[in-house]
Amino acid sequence: MKRMIKDWLKSASIGLAISLTTTGLARAETLAETLVSAYENSGLLDQNRALLRAADEDAAQILAALRPIINYSADFTRSFGRSAAGVFTGTTSSNTVNIGLSLQLLLFDAGQTRFQLEAAKESVLATREALRSVEQQVLLRAVAAFQDVRRNQEFVALRDNNLRLLRQELRAAQDRFEVGEVTRTDVAQAEARLAAARSEFAAAEGDLTQAIEEFRAAVGRLPGNLQPPRNLPNLSGDIDESAQIAVRAHPDILQARHEVSAAELNVLAADAETKPDVSLFGNLGASEDISDNDFSRTGSFGVQVTGPIYQGGLISSLKRQAMAQRDATRGNLHEVRRRIVQDVGDAYAILRAAQAQRRSSREQVRAADVAFRGVREEATLGARTTLDVLDAEQELLDARANMIAAEADVVVAAYSVLASLGQLTAKDLNLDVQLYDPAAYYNLVKDAPVPISPQGQKLDRVLRALGKD
Repeated sequence: MKRMIKDWLKSASIGLAISLTTTGLARAETLAETLVSAYENSGLLDQNRALLRAADEDAAQILAALRPIINYSADFTRSFGRSAAGVFTGTTSSNTVNIGLSLQLLLFDAGQTRFQLEAAKESVLATREALRSVEQQVLLRAVAAFQDVRRNQEFVALRDNNLRLLRQELRAAQDRFEVGEVTRTDVAQAEARLAAARSEFAAAEGDLTQAIEEFRAAVGRLPGNLQPPRNLPNLSGDIDESAQIAVRAHPDILQARHEVSAAELNVLAADAETKPDVSLFGNLGASEDISDNDFSRTGSFGVQVTGPIYQGGLISSLKRQAMAQRDATRGNLHEVRRRIVQDVGDAYAILRAAQAQRRSSREQVRAADVAFRGVREEATLGARTTLDVLDAEQELLDARANMIAAEADVVVAAYSVLASLGQLTAKDLNLDVQLYDPAAYYNLVKDAPVPISPQGQKLDRVLRALGKD
């Protein structure tokens, strides 16, 4: 029963959305407002922001290895025993408390930790670019969902208007049949065309329902009364110049470059693994026997040098692995560059094809409208059959549908060009949102603050705020 109610409510909400968006009663909504909602409601962006914060912590954890490491230890020991010597027997027992402090500070490791830290910073920068790439995907999906809803709304309205016209044509054919101007065949043709139009109208409503569901998934809410975009992105139209811009600034290629830098630093860190490490160490200890008040106090400090002699080939394998990973990232950089150049060319080609299709569709609509009016007028004079009128009307309907689809395709193609350039972000589009600062969390954790420090307390407040979200 609950399932039935849930399904009914879902159907009712979708039906209400279709009714509002097709009748113009919903609040007017621009494409920019849709993109704002997509940016603010995206779970995918939240996921990748969290991944960026995790990468920030990698750098903080490596930095911690360069600082003094202080540990404590404490134990309470109860010892007891029984012994015998000839006719003499005895028992022993003691209660001992031990407390100790140890300190260790890395003085020299041939730069291994420093290389690892710089590699972690490069990984942070790469993850920031990955987040920017995801942002482009979220916004482009919202653009496509916006245009898909608008396109299907217009299809529904077009099919509905076609139904009304076909009903009129059927009544006219029936009237002419009754006075003997046409045959029963003409009436049947009109009835068949009306039945097909009803089917097409139902299919259009189904497509609109699916488009609304995609809009809700992409944007995080139901659409309002979507308004056609007034202006398209300002594009230069020069493919070579655009490709150069993309190669310099697209988030995917910047991510690949940072990954190459991180891999090269990891090779240096792996090579430093073969060098000796120098550390400062110190220990303080106190021991006291509670039973008889015996105690001892100890302390020591010194410098320790350690280095590998033989580890079964592990270190050499790790270095070769790091070199292979470096080579892989270099190869990926070349592939990403080629893909970006290709994406720019493809995006412009699709845009130009869509613009040409739009021009042709407008001309087709104009010509089909003139032809339909002429055929209908000739039919009233007996020079055309009912089938001629129906065919002319179908051609006009198809032309209008093609124009609606072409208009939507041009908008999506234009924003796809922006995405291929790496310029489809909230900042580039100047959206009215609170922009996410990818460096804010890193600046809080880069010095690896402890909870009791002012920086650590500020970080705790940020984490509590994130938890509430």
